[in-house]
Amino acid sequence: MRQPSEEEIRALEAEMAKLSVDDVLLQTIVTLLNLGARKAGLAEGTEADPPQVKKAVDGARVLLPLVEADHGEALAPVREALSRLQMAYVQLTGGQAEAPPEAEEKPAEGTGPAQSSGRLWVPGQ
Repeated sequence: MRQPSEEEIRALEAEMAKLSVDDVLLQTIVTLLNLGARKAGLAEGTEADPPQVKKAVDGARVLLPLVEADHGEALAPVREALSRLQMAYVQLTGGQAEAPPEAEEKPAEGTGPAQSSGRLWVPGQ
């Protein structure tokens, strides 16, 4: 494999200087949604892989809030694509999404359903 020339390295560094973290986050979200759609079998000639669709959805959902404050309404098509992918996942799994890990844990003695789910923070506990 050939090493890049000094000129190629300078050109790459100039391009990197133009990039922002938001650019990379937005591109990553779009890539996850596109790949997720393929993994949902929505593209011709592709087969469904529900666990991969779930990872794509979860990844996009985690990253989206990081860019929403700065990009607001411009993200409407991204939110719509995420919504469609979530619906495709539900259809693939027949509405039987994986249970979150905390649902598998046994509730602590003397706690109510909200507290035992791990979703309710109780001071001192």
